[in-house]
Amino acid sequence: MARTTPHERPLAEEHPLYWRIATQLLGELRDGTVPPGERLPGERQLAEHFEVSRETVRQALEVLRRSGLVATDRRGSHATLPGLPVETATSLTFPVGARSTGPGAADRATVAWETPSPEHAEALGLAPRCRTLVHRYESADADGRGRRTAVTSFSAVALAEVAELARYRDRTDSAGSAQLRRAYDWMRRAGLSLHHRDAITRLPGASAVCVTRWVHDQYARPLEITDLVVDAQQDALVYEFTLPAAG
Repeated sequence: MARTTPHERPLAEEHPLYWRIATQLLGELRDGTVPPGERLPGERQLAEHFEVSRETVRQALEVLRRSGLVATDRRGSHATLPGLPVETATSLTFPVGARSTGPGAADRATVAWETPSPEHAEALGLAPRCRTLVHRYESADADGRGRRTAVTSFSAVALAEVAELARYRDRTDSAGSAQLRRAYDWMRRAGLSLHHRDAITRLPGASAVCVTRWVHDQYARPLEITDLVVDAQQDALVYEFTLPAAG
């Protein structure tokens, strides 16, 4: 018997509800709501989105799996439509302000398991004197100019959800190198949509600006906060954007 897929059959009321949901979900996959290779929302989220039961969502996903449009592994279901893989998408560099260093330039990053600043603890919802993973970054040109320093504190949510970050808890060493430039990619691959809010303000009496970045996920849970100080001449600026989760 020939196998059909939702996009090969007209949407009609006589079709089972799960088939109509499969067709609607396929439409969202095709319009880029979930990019190729990225993880789909969980069954509960999809059920709420389409206002149906989880069993109906489960049946709809099975239709797409049989059609080769969705694949499921231990990390969840993923769209398999043709397109650019997630890994080729432009990624954000961690921490904010990090850059490629030229010949003779200094570039150093370390991590420690310690109590963050009171401001960071409050932003992350951490109890007073509660320790967490703290990342420090420093770079400067070969002549010592263009110095940048950044301090990042991660939340308990980030450490619980992102295995690559959690591994650093037991091997932090303030004297050792710890490049976490793929931290945002790790978060996305853990299924977290990243919402950034960056505030850039000029430091009084100095030719430098301070950039504070807050990052939370699709559930408004804080993931990290970074304070960056960099030599610059720039007025205050605040902007926001969202980076979807990966599969």
